[in-house]
Amino acid sequence: MNTAIKKKLPIGIENFEKIRTEDFYYIDKTGLIKDLLYNWGEVNLFTRPRRFGKSLNMSMLKSFLDIEGDITYTEKLFNGLEISKETSLCKEYMGAFPVISISLKGVNGIDFAAARDMMRSIIGNEALRFYFLSESNNLNEKEKMQYNQLTAVDESNRQGFTMSDTLLMGSLKTLSMLLQKHYGKKVIILIDEYDVPLAKAFDNGYYEEMIMLIRNLFEQVLKTNDSLQFAVLTGCLRVSKESIFTGLNNMKVLSITDVRFDEYFGFTDKEVRELLEYYGLTASYETIKDWYDGYRFGDVHVYCPWDVICYCDELRFDPKVQPKDYWSNTSSNQSVRYFIENAESNTTKREIERLVEGKAVRKEIRQELTYRELYSDTDNIWSVLFTTGYLTQQGKSDDDIFNLVIPNQEVRKIFTRQIMEWFQDMTKRDGDTLNMFCDAFENGDAAGVEMYFNAYLRKTISIRDTFVGKYRKENFYHGILLGLLGFKDSWGVWSNRESGDGYSDILVEIEEKDLGIVVELKYSEDSNLEAGCRQALRQIEEKNYTEELKALGLNHILKFGIACCKKRCKVMVE
Repeated sequence: MNTAIKKKLPIGIENFEKIRTEDFYYIDKTGLIKDLLYNWGEVNLFTRPRRFGKSLNMSMLKSFLDIEGDITYTEKLFNGLEISKETSLCKEYMGAFPVISISLKGVNGIDFAAARDMMRSIIGNEALRFYFLSESNNLNEKEKMQYNQLTAVDESNRQGFTMSDTLLMGSLKTLSMLLQKHYGKKVIILIDEYDVPLAKAFDNGYYEEMIMLIRNLFEQVLKTNDSLQFAVLTGCLRVSKESIFTGLNNMKVLSITDVRFDEYFGFTDKEVRELLEYYGLTASYETIKDWYDGYRFGDVHVYCPWDVICYCDELRFDPKVQPKDYWSNTSSNQSVRYFIENAESNTTKREIERLVEGKAVRKEIRQELTYRELYSDTDNIWSVLFTTGYLTQQGKSDDDIFNLVIPNQEVRKIFTRQIMEWFQDMTKRDGDTLNMFCDAFENGDAAGVEMYFNAYLRKTISIRDTFVGKYRKENFYHGILLGLLGFKDSWGVWSNRESGDGYSDILVEIEEKDLGIVVELKYSEDSNLEAGCRQALRQIEEKNYTEELKALGLNHILKFGIACCKKRCKVMVE
């Protein structure tokens, strides 16, 4: 296929105008404009996980509504898209309103002073976009002075915008009032990633100060603002009204459980099939569905758009490339790690195991929380994992009771990686037990290895995915054992290294003891662990896995066959 004649894939591009003018592939989500304009509330909050198209949709809204654009140019941007069929709406709303559009994604200071300066910069730069207000004939001198205060900078020491805290809290309301007076039209407010400053403040210890700033900023611009036509906010979490939306009774919340707007964030199956058809990648449909589909918003099953675009971009040039967890690379996955680390009860551990197996867990979900409550107990973590996309609903909910599942292979991989990292950290805290476990290997003590390994398996959270094959199940036990043996700094430990006529699971070189160890692992589907051990030992012999260790000059070699099933193992040595 000649990829040069195809449209570019918009990786990381969240600017609607750029996608439409620079010949990028665009999946039409302009139906959101129609549904919003026919059913808007004064304040509309969309909550969706990260990387599901929130910022691009906000950019689309700005391009459609903003009075600053040339109407002929705007019509061209939307020509051929779904919204262009709505002629009456286009006539009434397209390019018809002053729009204030900000993203709070960048408010990420290590302390409150730095975060506040970032907030000043974001709002100050948006105010500078309307520099004509400083000379507007529709504003009096005091109003022009108000505008100049919003855009004033400290030129002497390059400290950025100088607006006071009081001015900052009222800045968006002031700017909307000035724009209304200039145009004679009420203003539309777009605030993307509204909850990021709260998340960063919570992480860095200045949550109370940021709550006060955001609460005052939002209350003035969204609650007591006669210049407001309507506002649209987006974020990952539905932050409690008592936290920042005190007294705000004009807000329409549209979360992942709402059927309204459910198809406008994420890619539907039809949209993915059309994209794959366009790029000649239909052979990868099942893989993409297995890895990146599975999220349920309202009544629609959707794919993560970021993943689909990233993987398709690689597939275009390398048809053999394997799927990756692109989504996890855009976040620390802190909530999953915290959940696993704090799963102290056996009940919670077993529930995590059920999820990784591909089964559902039934839980009550609170969609409205304060950041102080997010990690206050394990029950709230279920809600965080649900609203941020690590878990999704299966079937219909019963009031606030949901059947929760891991949506796809990508997120399952995030869970398994975090489980393995947690297990390794946990075991390293007990160095004495680890040393005795390694000594048992060194001494050829099969009973000792079996005793300690069984103890470790009982402690960990098992990764038994019922949707994967035997080989992938063996990888779980392989990973645990590799991490345990890696505790010995003086040992050379290799995984899946070519030796003899194949690749052995684990090879260990203990140079000072002139000793080598070969380990072959098997997963026993029928719980016949002894037969699994014998099969493993036979494979070591038939594939000549000891050859690599002999090549290193080691004169003593131990061969371990280990078979596992669920939380039990059997060990044999020769």
